[in-house]
Formats: sequence, structure tokens, C-alpha cells
Amino acid sequence: MKTISLHTGRKNALIDITSHVSQAVAESGVREGIATVFVPHTTAGITINENADPDVKQDILDHLERLVPETGDYAHDEGNSPGHIKASMMGSSATVIISGGQLALGTWQGIYLCEFDGPRNRKIFIEVR
Repeated sequence: MKTISLHTGRKNALIDITSHVSQAVAESGVREGIATVFVPHTTAGITINENADPDVKQDILDHLERLVPETGDYAHDEGNSPGHIKASMMGSSATVIISGGQLALGTWQGIYLCEFDGPRNRKIFIEVR
């Protein structure tokens, strides 16, 4: 297993971690298998989506903000309830097939760390089998 540590610079962000996952696959020597990417934080998530047009990332963040606004009638009193809800919506992991020693992502796909309570230091676990 490989652990990546990242510092996120904004309250809400989608950070492309595809190169980190690709590097973990290359270092593993696995030619055919799977890579699992997991974030052990309750206000962060992992998703796969388009990585060619930055407007897609912004659209996702904007619409999540409309669905789960920063201010609201939240019972959790730490002030980060929206981050918990957004992280649950995105999920905490993604699994990608490895074929020929490469991630079998679509042409425009990338793997993202979803930050919903930043800036923070985050860990990402990558397991390749």
C-alpha cells in the first residue's frame, strides 16, 4: 500500500491525483489487476470524472454547494456538516482496473480527491493488486 499526503488549499476543491495513482501502479509492477484509492477522512472524498475541461470541476463544486449550502440548519455543531454530507455523496473510495500496467481510465477521466473542509492535510491510501 502507498500513502500520499497532500495539503489542500481551499475550503472546497477537486484535486487531480491521477498521476499519484499512476505512479503507485508503475511502482507496484502489477500488469493486470486493480487499484483502490481510499481517503480516510469524513469531510473528503474520492471521485472519477472528466479531467480535460476545468469547468467540469467547478460545475460539480457549484452544484454541490447549491445542494448542501455552507449555512443551514445543521445539528452537528463543529461547522463542517456540509463537508460531511458532500463527502458521503461523493464516496470515500474508487476502484480502477489495471490493464497492461496502466490505469484503464477513459480518455477524459481523472481521479480526484474531493476536499470539503479545507484547507487541510489529507492522506490518500492506494492499494494495488
